[in-house]
Amino acid sequence: MDDSTIQPHPNEPHGGGFASRLNWLRAGVLGANDGIVSTAGLVVGVAAATTDSSAIFTAGIAGLTAGAISMAVGEYVSVSTQRDSERALLAKERRELRDEPDYELAELTDIYRAKGLSETTARQVAAELTAHDAFTAHAEAELGLNPHELTNPWQAAFSSAVSFTLGALLPLLAILLPPTTARIPVTFAAVLVALALTGSVSAGLGGSRRGRAVLRVVIGGALAMAITYGIGQFAGIAGF
Repeated sequence: MDDSTIQPHPNEPHGGGFASRLNWLRAGVLGANDGIVSTAGLVVGVAAATTDSSAIFTAGIAGLTAGAISMAVGEYVSVSTQRDSERALLAKERRELRDEPDYELAELTDIYRAKGLSETTARQVAAELTAHDAFTAHAEAELGLNPHELTNPWQAAFSSAVSFTLGALLPLLAILLPPTTARIPVTFAAVLVALALTGSVSAGLGGSRRGRAVLRVVIGGALAMAITYGIGQFAGIAGF
């Protein structure tokens, strides 16, 4: 059968952008998880100190806004620094290809030979890839970078801010919508269910055991809310 007729298995995604998309999805889940935990801890702490809905709402919105901006700025700075480093490496590789093409061809050959190909096959593969697109071939093999798919810092910042905001909205709504006496229990329950979901999704994306991941994130969230609740109770009693 002609190899060109063989189709990829439907359960095995292919394509250079799949790993990148998976990382973005995982980062989004983790950003939402951060929004859930940090905002839940904040509003539960305030609700333990006062029943004033406006105070709880103000604290929750302030925490949501500050958290989203902090996530966006941090992600922008981090990705910008990474992208600057990647661009510097790619510029260096482009210069080397221009000034020392024979050396670069030998280097690419050695890379494929180290992967298990024979000397002859490795050199043929290196020569054919170089003839097709020397810059991309060398960038991927030597640096592990696809020069056409560098991370966009603005996209990273926007994604982090959105995922954090969506996560933070859950505890904020959970603390404000129920009657005063049910606020804390409803928020605890809603947050723990949401954390179990994000933990399960995160584990599924990473291929790890779901039970352990869910347990970790649920215990962490429960501890965060319990501690801030205790602090809020103390502050309310002390009259701070």
